Amino acid sequence: MNTVVTSREEILKTSRELIQREGWAAVNIRSVAGACGVSVGSIYNYFDSKAALMAATVESVWCEIFHRPEDDTVFQDTVACITWLYKRMELGCKQYPGFFSLHSLGFLGEDKPHGKRQMEQTWQHILDGLSSVLHRDARIRPDAFTQTFTAEKFADVLFSLMLSALVRQDYDPTAVLELIRRTLYENSRP
Repeated sequence: MNTVVTSREEILKTSRELIQREGWAAVNIRSVAGACGVSVGSIYNYFDSKAALMAATVESVWCEIFHRPEDDTVFQDTVACITWLYKRMELGCKQYPGFFSLHSLGFLGEDKPHGKRQMEQTWQHILDGLSSVLHRDARIRPDAFTQTFTAEKFADVLFSLMLSALVRQDYDPTAVLELIRRTLYENSRP
């Protein structure tokens, strides 16, 4: 076997490719080393356990699914952002069947605290992004948010609806978009 050292990025790319071809069960230190054409020890140079490899792979899948769009104006408009996120969720489910449901069930059983921390960091990044979009969206009524109904709380509602859609595999954002329009754009306050 070739013992040429590869990069962390190449290992993660290969892990994602294995998942796409063979499913999550195919990812382990030995199979990834074989697919990379390197020794098992080379993988251990980057990941000290299968759990560490899986956690990094999960994070890289999240990053691939929700990579920044070519058009950054998506992050200036809440409706455009939610529409983009739901399209990415649908694409992610096609590219990585079962990813969201397996991930939500905590399949990183070997190192749950580490996997949970990484999941929370990824989710917090998405929540922060949603909050940021809500703060930048010029179409939102000035009185839409209050001290108790903040952009951050509404971002949490939107994120909860996203997670629910992921579990149900329902990628139609129509109801969420209507909620946004009625809550933030229309003058619905007395």
